[in-house]
Amino acid sequence: MENTQPIEPETETTANQQNTPEAAPETTADATTDMAAQLKKVQDELAEAKDKYIRLYSEFENFRRRTSKEKLELIQTASEAVLKNLLPVLDDFERAEKSFKELGTKEAEGILLIYNKYKKVLEQSGLKEMELKTGDDFNADTQEAITQIPASQEELKGKIVDVVEKGYVLQEKVIRFAKVVVGS
Repeated sequence: MENTQPIEPETETTANQQNTPEAAPETTADATTDMAAQLKKVQDELAEAKDKYIRLYSEFENFRRRTSKEKLELIQTASEAVLKNLLPVLDDFERAEKSFKELGTKEAEGILLIYNKYKKVLEQSGLKEMELKTGDDFNADTQEAITQIPASQEELKGKIVDVVEKGYVLQEKVIRFAKVVVGS
C-alpha cells in the first residue's frame, strides 16, 4: 500500500503565509519595537555602569587621599611617645644648667654642650617649646593652672604669674601642657 500522492512540504506554505502583504507590516513594527526596547535597555545598563564607575572612582580617590593624610600624620607624630618620655630628661638638663650657671664652674661646659646638642636634636624632631612669660593670658587649651595665688598687681589677675613646668608642642599638637600659676 503505497501512497502515490505527492507530499507538499510544509515550509513552503509557511513561507508563503509570511510573504503575504498583510503580515509584513506587523513583523517590521514588532521588530522595530523590539530593537528600540533592546536599545533602551542597553542604554540604561550603560548609564548604570557609568554611574557605578564614577562612584567607585570617587570612592577610591577619597580613600587614597584619606590614607595619604593618615600616613603623613602617623609619620609626623610617630615619635610622640618617645619625645614625651624624653621631656623629663630635658627638664633635668635645664635645672642642671641653672645650677651650673650659679656656680660658674668650668666643668659645667661639657654638660652644657650635651644639653645644647640634646635640645637641638629634639627641635629637629619637630618639638617646640611653648613661649610663656609672666603677664601672658591664661589659655586652657595649652596650659594647666596648678594653683591660683593673689595677684601682686591688678593687671596680673587671670594672667600667668609663674611657669612651673614648660609646655611642648609637636607638629602643632600639644604633647605636654605648660603648668602655670595664675593670679587671682
